Amino acid sequence: MSLDVRAPAAATRTVPSRPPVARAPSTPAKALVVIAPAALAAALGVWGVRRQNTMWGDEAVTYQLAHRELSQIWDTAQHVDLVHALYYAVMRVIFDLFGSGLLSLRLPSVLAMSAAASGVGLLGLRLAGPRAGTLAGLVFPLLPQVQKYAQEGRSYAMVCALIAWATYVLVVNVPRRARWWWAVYGFTMLLACLLHEFAVLALAAHGVTLIVSRPPKGVLRAWSVTAAGVVIGLLPLAVVSAGQSEQVSWIGGPVRPDHLLVAMVVGVACARATPRGRGPVSLAALAVPMLVLPGALLLTASLVKPLFVDRYVLFSNIGIALLLGAWLDHVRRLPRWSPTVYVAAVAALVALVPVSLSLRTPQSRSNDATAVGAAVREAGRPGDGLLYLSGRQRMLTAAAPEDTRLLVDLALAQDPVASNTLAGIELAAPEIAARMRQFDRIIVVRAVGVHAPGNPQEEAKEATLRRHFRVHGTAEVNGARVSVHVREEGSSRPVRRSGGGSP
Repeated sequence: MSLDVRAPAAATRTVPSRPPVARAPSTPAKALVVIAPAALAAALGVWGVRRQNTMWGDEAVTYQLAHRELSQIWDTAQHVDLVHALYYAVMRVIFDLFGSGLLSLRLPSVLAMSAAASGVGLLGLRLAGPRAGTLAGLVFPLLPQVQKYAQEGRSYAMVCALIAWATYVLVVNVPRRARWWWAVYGFTMLLACLLHEFAVLALAAHGVTLIVSRPPKGVLRAWSVTAAGVVIGLLPLAVVSAGQSEQVSWIGGPVRPDHLLVAMVVGVACARATPRGRGPVSLAALAVPMLVLPGALLLTASLVKPLFVDRYVLFSNIGIALLLGAWLDHVRRLPRWSPTVYVAAVAALVALVPVSLSLRTPQSRSNDATAVGAAVREAGRPGDGLLYLSGRQRMLTAAAPEDTRLLVDLALAQDPVASNTLAGIELAAPEIAARMRQFDRIIVVRAVGVHAPGNPQEEAKEATLRRHFRVHGTAEVNGARVSVHVREEGSSRPVRRSGGGSP
Protein backbone atom coordinates (compact mmCIF):
# COMPACT_ATOMS: atom_id res chain seq x y z
CA MET A 1 0.00 0.00 0.00
CA SER A 2 1.44 3.35 -1.00
CA LEU A 3 1.07 6.51 0.99
CA ASP A 4 0.04 9.77 -0.64
CA VAL A 5 2.28 12.38 0.95
CA ARG A 6 1.15 15.23 -1.30
CA ALA A 7 -1.92 16.16 0.74
CA PRO A 8 -0.04 16.94 3.96
CA ALA A 9 2.56 18.83 1.93
CA ALA A 10 -0.17 20.88 0.31
CA ALA A 11 -1.70 21.49 3.76
CA THR A 12 1.68 22.68 5.01
CA ARG A 13 1.96 25.13 2.12
CA THR A 14 -1.40 26.68 3.02
CA VAL A 15 -0.01 28.06 6.30
CA PRO A 16 0.63 31.77 5.61
CA SER A 17 4.22 32.94 6.00
CA ARG A 18 3.20 36.61 6.49
CA PRO A 19 0.18 38.46 7.84
CA PRO A 20 -2.71 38.53 5.42
CA VAL A 21 -3.20 41.72 3.46
CA ALA A 22 -6.09 43.70 4.88
CA ARG A 23 -8.97 44.41 2.59
CA ALA A 24 -9.47 47.96 1.43
CA PRO A 25 -12.04 49.73 3.59
CA SER A 26 -15.51 50.12 2.15
CA THR A 27 -16.93 53.44 1.02
CA PRO A 28 -19.21 53.73 4.10
CA ALA A 29 -16.17 53.15 6.34
CA LYS A 30 -14.25 55.90 4.55
CA ALA A 31 -17.21 58.24 4.82
CA LEU A 32 -17.47 57.58 8.56
CA VAL A 33 -13.79 58.35 9.02
CA VAL A 34 -14.23 61.70 7.27
CA ILE A 35 -17.66 62.79 8.48
CA ALA A 36 -17.74 61.73 12.14
CA PRO A 37 -14.54 63.60 13.22
CA ALA A 38 -15.50 66.68 11.20
CA ALA A 39 -18.99 66.73 12.73
CA LEU A 40 -17.64 66.37 16.27
CA ALA A 41 -15.05 69.11 15.69
CA ALA A 42 -17.71 71.43 14.26
CA ALA A 43 -20.10 70.74 17.15
CA LEU A 44 -17.40 71.44 19.75
CA GLY A 45 -16.30 74.48 17.78
CA VAL A 46 -19.66 76.22 17.64
CA TRP A 47 -20.44 75.35 21.27
CA GLY A 48 -19.82 78.58 23.17
CA VAL A 49 -17.92 80.08 20.24
CA ARG A 50 -18.81 83.66 21.25
CA ARG A 51 -17.14 83.17 24.64
CA GLN A 52 -19.64 85.51 26.33
CA ASN A 53 -19.12 88.06 23.53
CA THR A 54 -15.53 88.72 24.57
CA MET A 55 -12.31 88.98 22.63
CA TRP A 56 -8.74 88.66 23.84
CA GLY A 57 -5.73 90.74 22.81
CA ASP A 58 -4.40 88.70 19.88
CA GLU A 59 -7.88 88.39 18.44
CA ALA A 60 -8.30 92.16 18.83
CA VAL A 61 -5.21 92.58 16.65
CA THR A 62 -6.74 90.32 14.00
CA TYR A 63 -10.00 92.21 14.24
CA GLN A 64 -8.50 95.66 13.74
CA LEU A 65 -6.07 94.63 10.98
CA ALA A 66 -8.73 92.73 9.06
CA HIS A 67 -10.66 96.00 8.87
CA ARG A 68 -7.81 97.66 6.98
CA GLU A 69 -7.49 97.64 3.21
CA LEU A 70 -5.24 94.96 1.72
CA SER A 71 -2.70 97.63 0.75
CA GLN A 72 -2.68 98.88 4.35
CA ILE A 73 -2.17 95.35 5.66
CA TRP A 74 0.83 95.01 3.36
CA ASP A 75 2.24 98.39 4.45
CA THR A 76 1.83 97.41 8.10
CA ALA A 77 3.54 94.07 7.50
CA GLN A 78 6.66 95.91 6.32
CA HIS A 79 7.07 97.19 9.86
CA VAL A 80 5.46 94.60 12.11
CA ASP A 81 3.69 91.21 12.21
CA LEU A 82 4.73 90.09 8.73
CA VAL A 83 4.48 86.49 9.93
CA HIS A 84 0.68 86.88 10.13
CA ALA A 85 0.16 89.10 7.06
CA LEU A 86 -1.35 86.37 4.86
CA TYR A 87 -3.81 85.43 7.59
CA TYR A 88 -4.88 89.05 8.03
CA ALA A 89 -5.45 89.30 4.27
CA VAL A 90 -7.59 86.15 4.33
CA MET A 91 -9.64 87.52 7.21
CA ARG A 92 -10.08 90.82 5.39
CA VAL A 93 -11.71 88.94 2.51
CA ILE A 94 -13.89 86.97 4.93
CA PHE A 95 -15.01 90.17 6.65
CA ASP A 96 -15.89 91.68 3.27
CA LEU A 97 -18.01 88.64 2.38
CA PHE A 98 -19.67 87.80 5.69
CA GLY A 99 -19.40 90.86 7.90
CA SER A 100 -17.06 91.51 10.81
CA GLY A 101 -18.78 90.04 13.87
CA LEU A 102 -17.37 87.53 16.33
CA LEU A 103 -18.73 84.63 14.28
CA SER A 104 -16.91 85.81 11.17
CA LEU A 105 -13.76 86.14 13.27
CA ARG A 106 -13.87 82.62 14.73
CA LEU A 107 -15.86 80.38 12.39
CA PRO A 108 -12.96 80.06 9.90
CA SER A 109 -10.96 78.44 12.69
CA VAL A 110 -13.87 76.14 13.56
CA LEU A 111 -14.14 75.00 9.93
CA ALA A 112 -10.37 74.63 9.63
CA MET A 113 -10.23 72.40 12.71
CA SER A 114 -13.07 70.31 11.30
CA ALA A 115 -11.02 69.82 8.15
CA ALA A 116 -8.00 68.93 10.27
CA ALA A 117 -10.04 66.29 12.15
CA SER A 118 -11.04 64.68 8.84
CA GLY A 119 -7.40 64.69 7.75
CA VAL A 120 -6.36 62.98 10.98
CA GLY A 121 -9.07 60.36 10.48
CA LEU A 122 -7.91 59.63 6.94
CA LEU A 123 -4.31 59.37 8.11
CA GLY A 124 -5.33 56.82 10.72
CA LEU A 125 -7.36 54.93 8.11
CA ARG A 126 -4.42 54.83 5.74
CA LEU A 127 -1.90 53.76 8.36
CA ALA A 128 -3.85 51.51 10.74
CA GLY A 129 -7.33 50.81 9.39
CA PRO A 130 -10.83 52.29 9.56
CA ARG A 131 -11.43 51.79 13.30
CA ALA A 132 -8.10 53.36 14.25
CA GLY A 133 -8.76 56.18 11.81
CA THR A 134 -12.21 56.89 13.20
CA LEU A 135 -10.93 56.80 16.77
CA ALA A 136 -7.99 59.08 15.96
CA GLY A 137 -10.26 61.52 14.17
CA LEU A 138 -12.65 61.59 17.15
CA VAL A 139 -9.85 61.97 19.71
CA PHE A 140 -8.36 64.94 17.89
CA PRO A 141 -11.18 67.49 18.42
CA LEU A 142 -11.51 66.39 22.07
CA LEU A 143 -7.95 67.44 22.90
CA PRO A 144 -8.05 70.60 25.07
CA GLN A 145 -5.57 72.55 22.94
CA VAL A 146 -7.53 71.74 19.80
CA GLN A 147 -10.79 72.86 21.42
CA LYS A 148 -9.14 76.10 22.53
CA TYR A 149 -7.66 77.20 19.21
CA ALA A 150 -10.64 76.03 17.20
CA GLN A 151 -12.41 79.05 18.70
CA GLU A 152 -9.77 81.71 18.16
CA GLY A 153 -9.49 84.36 15.49
CA ARG A 154 -5.88 83.46 14.75
CA SER A 155 -4.08 81.39 12.12
CA TYR A 156 -3.21 78.29 14.18
CA ALA A 157 -6.26 76.17 13.26
CA MET A 158 -5.72 76.86 9.55
CA VAL A 159 -2.06 75.88 9.85
CA CYS A 160 -3.08 72.68 11.63
CA ALA A 161 -5.55 71.77 8.87
CA LEU A 162 -3.04 72.39 6.09
CA ILE A 163 -0.38 70.28 7.82
CA ALA A 164 -2.84 67.43 8.44
CA TRP A 165 -3.78 67.29 4.77
CA ALA A 166 -0.22 67.79 3.54
CA THR A 167 0.79 64.85 5.72
CA TYR A 168 -2.00 62.75 4.23
CA VAL A 169 -0.86 63.63 0.70
CA LEU A 170 2.69 62.64 1.66
CA VAL A 171 1.62 59.25 3.02
CA VAL A 172 -0.54 58.54 -0.03
CA ASN A 173 2.25 59.46 -2.42
CA VAL A 174 5.04 57.40 -0.86
CA PRO A 175 4.06 54.23 -2.75
CA ARG A 176 2.83 56.13 -5.85
CA ARG A 177 5.77 58.54 -6.33
CA ALA A 178 3.72 60.81 -8.59
CA ARG A 179 5.11 64.23 -9.44
CA TRP A 180 1.67 65.84 -9.30
CA TRP A 181 1.18 64.69 -5.72
CA TRP A 182 4.59 66.07 -4.73
CA ALA A 183 3.52 69.43 -6.16
CA VAL A 184 0.29 69.32 -4.11
CA TYR A 185 2.25 68.39 -0.99
CA GLY A 186 4.79 71.17 -1.50
CA PHE A 187 2.15 73.83 -2.20
CA THR A 188 0.11 72.87 0.86
CA MET A 189 3.15 72.91 3.14
CA LEU A 190 4.30 76.25 1.73
CA LEU A 191 0.86 77.75 2.34
CA ALA A 192 0.98 76.51 5.95
CA CYS A 193 4.44 78.03 6.41
CA LEU A 194 3.33 81.36 4.94
CA LEU A 195 0.44 81.45 7.40
CA HIS A 196 2.91 80.84 10.25
CA GLU A 197 6.58 80.19 9.61
CA PHE A 198 7.01 77.69 12.47
CA ALA A 199 4.95 75.25 10.37
CA VAL A 200 8.30 74.44 8.77
CA LEU A 201 8.97 72.31 11.87
CA ALA A 202 6.36 69.86 10.56
CA LEU A 203 8.45 69.60 7.40
CA ALA A 204 11.38 68.47 9.54
CA ALA A 205 9.16 65.86 11.18
CA HIS A 206 8.15 64.54 7.75
CA GLY A 207 11.82 64.17 6.84
CA VAL A 208 12.53 62.10 9.95
CA THR A 209 9.49 59.93 9.19
CA LEU A 210 10.79 59.11 5.71
CA ILE A 211 14.33 58.42 6.94
CA VAL A 212 13.04 56.01 9.58
CA SER A 213 10.59 54.33 7.19
CA ARG A 214 13.13 53.63 4.43
CA PRO A 215 10.64 54.24 1.60
CA PRO A 216 11.00 52.99 -2.00
CA LYS A 217 13.93 54.27 -4.02
CA GLY A 218 13.59 57.87 -5.15
CA VAL A 219 10.99 58.92 -2.57
CA LEU A 220 13.46 60.52 -0.16
CA ARG A 221 15.12 62.39 -3.00
CA ALA A 222 11.78 63.65 -4.34
CA TRP A 223 10.77 64.77 -0.86
CA SER A 224 14.10 66.54 -0.39
CA VAL A 225 13.61 68.50 -3.63
CA THR A 226 10.06 69.42 -2.61
CA ALA A 227 11.12 70.40 0.90
CA ALA A 228 13.91 72.56 -0.52
CA GLY A 229 11.32 74.35 -2.65
CA VAL A 230 9.18 75.00 0.43
CA VAL A 231 12.15 76.39 2.36
CA ILE A 232 13.19 78.61 -0.56
CA GLY A 233 9.63 79.92 -0.83
CA LEU A 234 9.58 80.64 2.91
CA LEU A 235 13.03 82.22 3.05
CA PRO A 236 12.03 85.84 2.18
CA LEU A 237 9.38 85.80 4.92
CA ALA A 238 11.82 84.31 7.43
CA VAL A 239 14.56 86.85 6.65
CA VAL A 240 12.30 89.90 6.87
CA SER A 241 10.38 88.69 9.93
CA ALA A 242 13.68 88.06 11.72
CA GLY A 243 14.12 91.84 11.68
CA GLN A 244 10.78 92.13 13.49
CA SER A 245 11.90 89.95 16.40
CA GLU A 246 10.64 92.57 18.84
CA GLN A 247 7.21 91.05 18.16
CA VAL A 248 8.15 88.03 20.26
CA SER A 249 9.98 90.00 22.95
CA TRP A 250 7.07 89.28 25.29
CA ILE A 251 8.10 85.60 25.35
CA GLY A 252 10.30 85.32 28.40
CA GLY A 253 10.66 83.88 31.83
CA PRO A 254 10.56 80.14 32.55
CA VAL A 255 9.26 77.99 29.71
CA ARG A 256 6.28 75.85 30.72
CA PRO A 257 5.68 73.19 28.07
CA ASP A 258 3.54 71.13 30.47
CA HIS A 259 0.88 70.04 27.98
CA LEU A 260 3.44 69.14 25.34
CA LEU A 261 5.59 67.07 27.70
CA VAL A 262 2.58 65.12 28.97
CA ALA A 263 1.49 64.48 25.37
CA MET A 264 5.00 63.32 24.46
CA VAL A 265 5.14 60.81 27.31
CA VAL A 266 1.65 59.46 26.60
CA GLY A 267 2.28 59.35 22.86
CA VAL A 268 5.57 57.47 23.07
CA ALA A 269 3.98 54.98 25.50
CA CYS A 270 1.13 54.40 23.05
CA ALA A 271 3.61 53.99 20.19
CA ARG A 272 5.41 51.19 22.02
CA ALA A 273 2.13 49.34 22.59
CA THR A 274 0.81 49.80 19.06
CA PRO A 275 1.49 47.26 16.28
CA ARG A 276 3.30 48.46 13.18
CA GLY A 277 0.25 48.46 10.92
CA ARG A 278 0.49 48.31 7.15
CA GLY A 279 2.11 50.19 4.31
CA PRO A 280 5.61 51.58 3.74
CA VAL A 281 5.08 54.25 6.42
CA SER A 282 4.04 53.06 9.87
CA LEU A 283 1.75 55.06 12.11
CA ALA A 284 4.37 55.32 14.86
CA ALA A 285 7.06 56.43 12.39
CA LEU A 286 4.77 59.28 11.32
CA ALA A 287 3.10 60.24 14.59
CA VAL A 288 6.05 60.21 17.00
CA PRO A 289 8.21 62.71 15.04
CA MET A 290 5.14 64.91 14.50
CA LEU A 291 4.44 64.88 18.22
CA VAL A 292 7.98 65.20 19.57
CA LEU A 293 10.24 66.94 17.06
CA PRO A 294 8.59 70.39 16.50
CA GLY A 295 8.29 71.11 20.21
CA ALA A 296 11.76 69.73 20.94
CA LEU A 297 13.32 71.94 18.26
CA LEU A 298 11.49 75.02 19.51
CA LEU A 299 12.49 74.30 23.12
CA THR A 300 16.10 73.88 22.04
CA ALA A 301 16.02 77.20 20.17
CA SER A 302 14.57 78.81 23.29
CA LEU A 303 17.84 78.12 25.11
CA VAL A 304 19.31 80.90 22.92
CA LYS A 305 16.23 83.12 22.48
CA PRO A 306 12.83 82.44 24.09
CA LEU A 307 10.51 81.28 21.31
CA PHE A 308 8.45 78.43 22.74
CA VAL A 309 4.70 78.97 22.87
CA ASP A 310 2.49 75.89 22.78
CA ARG A 311 0.18 77.24 20.08
CA TYR A 312 3.13 77.60 17.69
CA VAL A 313 3.29 73.79 17.54
CA LEU A 314 -0.44 73.14 17.77
CA PHE A 315 -0.13 70.70 14.88
CA SER A 316 1.78 68.32 17.18
CA ASN A 317 -1.65 67.24 18.39
CA ILE A 318 -2.02 65.37 15.09
CA GLY A 319 0.63 62.97 16.37
CA ILE A 320 -0.92 62.32 19.78
CA ALA A 321 -4.39 61.83 18.24
CA LEU A 322 -3.05 59.22 15.80
CA LEU A 323 -1.22 57.36 18.55
CA LEU A 324 -4.18 57.37 20.92
CA GLY A 325 -6.55 56.25 18.17
CA ALA A 326 -4.31 53.35 17.14
CA TRP A 327 -3.72 52.36 20.76
CA LEU A 328 -7.46 52.35 21.54
CA ASP A 329 -8.09 50.20 18.49
CA HIS A 330 -5.32 47.83 19.57
CA VAL A 331 -6.46 47.34 23.17
CA ARG A 332 -10.04 46.95 21.97
CA ARG A 333 -8.90 43.64 20.49
CA LEU A 334 -7.68 42.40 23.88
CA PRO A 335 -10.78 41.07 25.72
CA ARG A 336 -9.28 41.04 29.22
CA TRP A 337 -8.30 44.70 28.84
CA SER A 338 -11.55 45.89 27.29
CA PRO A 339 -13.52 46.69 30.49
CA THR A 340 -10.57 48.65 31.88
CA VAL A 341 -10.17 50.56 28.64
CA TYR A 342 -13.86 51.45 28.49
CA VAL A 343 -13.82 52.67 32.09
CA ALA A 344 -10.68 54.74 31.41
CA ALA A 345 -12.23 56.21 28.26
CA VAL A 346 -15.39 57.22 30.10
CA ALA A 347 -13.31 58.71 32.94
CA ALA A 348 -11.25 60.72 30.43
CA LEU A 349 -14.41 62.07 28.78
CA VAL A 350 -15.86 63.05 32.15
CA ALA A 351 -12.58 64.76 33.08
CA LEU A 352 -12.74 66.75 29.84
CA VAL A 353 -16.10 68.31 30.71
CA PRO A 354 -14.84 70.94 33.20
CA VAL A 355 -11.86 71.66 30.97
CA SER A 356 -14.13 72.16 27.96
CA LEU A 357 -16.42 74.42 29.96
CA SER A 358 -13.55 76.55 31.21
CA LEU A 359 -12.12 76.98 27.70
CA ARG A 360 -15.34 78.75 26.71
CA THR A 361 -15.00 81.48 29.33
CA PRO A 362 -13.13 84.80 29.00
CA GLN A 363 -10.84 83.72 31.86
CA SER A 364 -9.36 80.94 29.71
CA ARG A 365 -7.29 83.53 27.82
CA SER A 366 -4.39 85.58 29.14
CA ASN A 367 -6.37 88.81 28.85
CA ASP A 368 -9.82 90.12 28.00
CA ALA A 369 -9.73 93.09 25.62
CA THR A 370 -13.51 93.49 25.83
CA ALA A 371 -13.39 93.80 29.62
CA VAL A 372 -10.51 96.29 29.41
CA GLY A 373 -12.50 98.50 27.03
CA ALA A 374 -15.60 98.30 29.22
CA ALA A 375 -13.59 99.24 32.33
CA VAL A 376 -12.10 102.26 30.54
CA ARG A 377 -15.54 103.37 29.36
CA GLU A 378 -16.96 103.05 32.88
CA ALA A 379 -14.09 104.85 34.59
CA GLY A 380 -13.66 107.71 32.14
CA ARG A 381 -15.45 111.03 31.85
CA PRO A 382 -15.59 113.03 28.62
CA GLY A 383 -12.30 114.89 28.22
CA ASP A 384 -10.28 112.75 30.63
CA GLY A 385 -6.75 111.77 29.67
CA LEU A 386 -5.98 108.19 28.66
CA LEU A 387 -2.61 106.54 29.15
CA TYR A 388 -1.34 103.06 28.26
CA LEU A 389 1.45 101.35 30.18
CA SER A 390 3.04 100.20 27.98
CA GLY A 391 2.05 101.78 24.68
CA ARG A 392 1.59 98.36 23.09
CA GLN A 393 -1.49 97.87 25.27
CA ARG A 394 -3.32 100.35 23.06
CA MET A 395 -4.16 97.26 21.01
CA LEU A 396 -6.45 96.07 23.82
CA THR A 397 -8.96 98.84 23.11
CA ALA A 398 -8.39 99.23 19.35
CA ALA A 399 -11.10 96.70 18.42
CA ALA A 400 -13.82 98.83 20.06
CA PRO A 401 -12.85 102.50 19.54
CA GLU A 402 -16.19 103.68 20.95
CA ASP A 403 -14.89 102.76 24.43
CA THR A 404 -12.21 105.48 24.25
CA ARG A 405 -13.71 107.98 21.80
CA LEU A 406 -14.49 110.62 24.48
CA LEU A 407 -11.04 110.40 26.08
CA VAL A 408 -7.74 112.04 25.06
CA ASP A 409 -4.89 109.64 24.32
CA LEU A 410 -2.05 111.57 25.95
CA ALA A 411 0.90 109.76 24.42
CA LEU A 412 -0.35 109.18 20.88
CA ALA A 413 1.40 111.05 18.08
CA GLN A 414 0.06 109.04 15.14
CA ASP A 415 -2.74 106.49 15.23
CA PRO A 416 -2.18 102.83 14.24
CA VAL A 417 -3.86 103.04 10.82
CA ALA A 418 -2.07 106.23 9.73
CA SER A 419 1.29 104.94 10.98
CA ASN A 420 0.83 101.39 9.57
CA THR A 421 1.52 99.90 12.99
CA LEU A 422 -0.40 97.85 15.54
CA ALA A 423 -0.36 100.33 18.43
CA GLY A 424 0.48 103.68 16.83
CA ILE A 425 3.49 105.94 17.33
CA GLU A 426 3.94 107.78 20.61
CA LEU A 427 5.25 111.26 21.38
CA ALA A 428 8.69 111.89 22.82
CA ALA A 429 9.01 111.48 26.58
CA PRO A 430 9.06 115.24 27.47
CA GLU A 431 5.95 115.87 25.38
CA ILE A 432 4.08 113.03 27.06
CA ALA A 433 4.97 114.36 30.51
CA ALA A 434 3.91 117.89 29.53
CA ARG A 435 0.55 116.71 28.22
CA MET A 436 -0.10 114.64 31.33
CA ARG A 437 0.40 117.68 33.56
CA GLN A 438 -2.41 119.49 31.70
CA PHE A 439 -5.06 117.07 33.04
CA ASP A 440 -6.78 116.65 36.36
CA ARG A 441 -7.85 113.05 35.68
CA ILE A 442 -6.06 110.33 33.76
CA ILE A 443 -7.36 106.83 33.05
CA VAL A 444 -4.40 104.44 33.07
CA VAL A 445 -4.43 101.03 31.39
CA ARG A 446 -1.64 98.87 32.77
CA ALA A 447 -1.12 95.32 31.52
CA VAL A 448 -0.41 92.80 34.27
CA GLY A 449 3.15 91.50 34.19
CA VAL A 450 4.26 93.75 31.29
CA HIS A 451 7.22 96.07 31.85
CA ALA A 452 9.37 98.11 29.48
CA PRO A 453 12.59 98.93 31.40
CA GLY A 454 14.79 101.49 29.73
CA ASN A 455 12.02 102.90 27.54
CA PRO A 456 12.09 106.70 27.99
CA GLN A 457 8.39 107.16 27.19
CA GLU A 458 7.32 104.59 29.76
CA GLU A 459 9.68 106.02 32.37
CA ALA A 460 8.27 109.49 31.76
CA LYS A 461 4.72 108.23 32.19
CA GLU A 462 5.56 106.48 35.47
CA ALA A 463 7.54 109.40 36.87
CA THR A 464 4.83 111.96 36.08
CA LEU A 465 2.14 109.79 37.67
CA ARG A 466 4.21 109.42 40.85
CA ARG A 467 4.98 113.13 41.18
CA HIS A 468 1.71 114.76 40.25
CA PHE A 469 -1.11 112.20 40.65
CA ARG A 470 -2.56 109.75 43.10
CA VAL A 471 -4.70 106.66 42.50
CA HIS A 472 -8.36 107.40 43.04
CA GLY A 473 -9.81 104.02 42.03
CA THR A 474 -8.79 100.78 40.37
CA ALA A 475 -10.62 98.06 38.45
CA GLU A 476 -8.95 94.67 38.02
CA VAL A 477 -9.84 92.85 34.81
CA ASN A 478 -8.44 89.75 33.18
CA GLY A 479 -4.88 90.60 32.15
CA ALA A 480 -4.94 94.34 32.97
CA ARG A 481 -5.57 96.98 35.60
CA VAL A 482 -7.60 100.09 34.78
CA SER A 483 -7.07 102.89 37.32
CA VAL A 484 -8.20 106.50 37.71
CA HIS A 485 -5.40 108.91 38.66
CA VAL A 486 -6.29 112.39 39.96
CA ARG A 487 -4.06 115.38 40.50
CA GLU A 488 -2.33 115.59 43.88
CA GLU A 489 -3.33 118.50 46.09
CA GLY A 490 -0.65 121.16 46.01
CA SER A 491 0.63 120.07 42.60
CA SER A 492 1.12 122.84 40.03
CA ARG A 493 -2.15 124.08 38.58
CA PRO A 494 -2.87 122.50 35.19
CA VAL A 495 -2.90 124.58 32.07
CA ARG A 496 -6.03 122.75 30.95
CA ARG A 497 -8.74 121.09 33.01
CA SER A 498 -10.52 117.94 31.86
CA GLY A 499 -14.17 118.14 30.91
CA GLY A 500 -15.22 116.14 33.96
CA GLY A 501 -13.29 118.20 36.49
CA SER A 502 -11.70 116.90 39.66
CA PRO A 503 -13.68 114.57 41.94
